[in-house]
Amino acid sequence: MKGTTVTLEELLSPLKQYFLKDTFVRSDINNTPPLRAELFTLEQFGQHASELALRHEVTQKRTPEHLLKRLAENEDVLVHVMDLLQEAVQNKTPISPAGEWLLDNFYLIDEQIQIGKKHLPKGYSKGLPKLSSNSGTSSGLPRVYDIAIEIISHSDGHLDIHILNRFIETYQKINELTLGELWAIPIMLRLALLENLRRVAARVAIDRIDANTAHHWADCIIETAEKNPKNLVLTMADMARSNPPMVSAFIAEYSRKLQWKGVNPTLPLSWIEQHLTETGDTINGMVLAENQKQAADHVSMSNSIKSLRFLAKTNWRNFVEARSLVERTLRNDVDNIYSLMDFHTRDQYRHSVEKIAKKSRISEHEVAQAVIKIAREHSEASTAEPHKSHVGYYLIDEGLNTAEKLLKARRSFAQFFSEFFSRNASVESPKGVSPLGSHGTVLESLPSHGSSCSFTKDV
Repeated sequence: MKGTTVTLEELLSPLKQYFLKDTFVRSDINNTPPLRAELFTLEQFGQHASELALRHEVTQKRTPEHLLKRLAENEDVLVHVMDLLQEAVQNKTPISPAGEWLLDNFYLIDEQIQIGKKHLPKGYSKGLPKLSSNSGTSSGLPRVYDIAIEIISHSDGHLDIHILNRFIETYQKINELTLGELWAIPIMLRLALLENLRRVAARVAIDRIDANTAHHWADCIIETAEKNPKNLVLTMADMARSNPPMVSAFIAEYSRKLQWKGVNPTLPLSWIEQHLTETGDTINGMVLAENQKQAADHVSMSNSIKSLRFLAKTNWRNFVEARSLVERTLRNDVDNIYSLMDFHTRDQYRHSVEKIAKKSRISEHEVAQAVIKIAREHSEASTAEPHKSHVGYYLIDEGLNTAEKLLKARRSFAQFFSEFFSRNASVESPKGVSPLGSHGTVLESLPSHGSSCSFTKDV
């Protein structure tokens, strides 16, 4: 039946072919199901956070940038699914509840993708601790991204502040997160939600294509049964040769269409039943499975979209300050001056803690504890000067060098030459001439080593 073959080819529009091509095959979708694991209570989230903290191993090795590439791939899939669903609506083809949610809220999803691109510039994740090669599929990914994936998986995409607070608080009892990781939590949660939406959307797309294929063959069988019943066997043979997918979306739509039209479905359905016996399935069982899958995808899609709204409404400044061990430590400043400062000043102090920690071999929390101890010891001395009793003196003022020396922080290029200037400030020079030479460059004042090496600034 040549006409039937042409109609089926026409059914597979360029958009549908995108989802059936070699780079986007059904096995890929089956291997990357929605982020849907055992649902946890608040207490279970706390327990899981402890287990995850014990399991996480961080590596110092450089790893490739994966997240930006994955964000671009997710955007590509979501846009194509959106186009496929719009095509279905234009053709007045019913779509699943999950598909309806995607259509109705795509403006929000696209907005969140653009925010993700803005807040995830190239190289952003390089400053975040990465998981070691012992971390399975999460190897090389930022530790905080794996935390986001775990939270999304065990809440079926449903986020709330209580879950986040409990998880991060419990996790840090074992593994301290850096300030950079805390600030990265909203963007990592956004990326995890977009990953989940992409996975659900891909299933929606493939199911829509399978249902379209079932709809096509059911129509062919109904037309043949009504107009030329003797050729029904030939139509069935054509369908068998096309090797239709024996999956729940196809079988549910195929059986529904035949039964709805009132055609005697004995012969058309017996062929399906015969195939299903090989796997121990039944038509009724597959229809039930499809209904359950659509309901689960609907929940995952709606939860993930609602969680994107949650991310937009949450005050992340308050979250980070409440969960930061550095912040809690700095609030123990003498006379509680630090806690009375505005957010931007406190943030300046915290950035200084980050920089010192990067140049030393201790954590940010330990740096904060050390500078608090230095300030407190000075305040208890008999010759204490009030301004030197404030933690800020050792973080952003003249006491910074003192703190870095005590913490054995590496000296940067700028600091090295700044101290060189200070030591040589008393050298007498002709008026208007720099002690470093007529060109005013410190490099020219240094003896040549006959080497091609150059200084590099510590980052």
